[in-house]
Amino acid sequence: MKDIEELIQKAVELQNNGLISAQIADELNVSRETVIWLLTRSKKEVTTPAPKDISVNWSCIGKSAERLHHISLALCDMVLETMEKANAEVDVVVGIAANGIPLASMMAYELGADLAIYHRKGQDHVHTSRRGTISRNFGSVAGKNCVIVDDVITTGLTSTEVIDQLREMDAKPRVVAVLVDKKGADSISNVPIQSLVKIVRVD
Repeated sequence: MKDIEELIQKAVELQNNGLISAQIADELNVSRETVIWLLTRSKKEVTTPAPKDISVNWSCIGKSAERLHHISLALCDMVLETMEKANAEVDVVVGIAANGIPLASMMAYELGADLAIYHRKGQDHVHTSRRGTISRNFGSVAGKNCVIVDDVITTGLTSTEVIDQLREMDAKPRVVAVLVDKKGADSISNVPIQSLVKIVRVD
């Protein structure tokens, strides 16, 4: 119960600092539904059971550039294995802001690829969202083989959004690389997922 209380406290703190539910979900690595539940529970208004979710805290990796580098090398190895099967080269690594950017930067360097950044738009409710964009300040994706990098896949919504956006820009999304896959899927929108850890619920 202590962990739940700490999550509630952190969610409330982030909300008080001006973050919206989607940003809080990204920061805590939980689903948006879980954030709504945590914030509601903080007001003692909750009557529904907690959503089936798992909180991922990878700050012991994130605080160390050296650890991030080692993790990025492992992800690069997995990406290259996937790309070899597809008989394709990596042209661009697309980091999903904000948590995917450090890994994507290191991976782009290691793979000798360009770096692109995907910015999510504000999402203030579980069922409403606006499309994000590929930043113009980084590499172009049009016509190129793209590797999508994020920290955690929870529902797959963000990855699907990025894949759709890349396809609309005539890019070729080839693989999604993440630290943790909470969805437990092999692919999203016909794009393979490579993760260091895959979580599968048995219940």
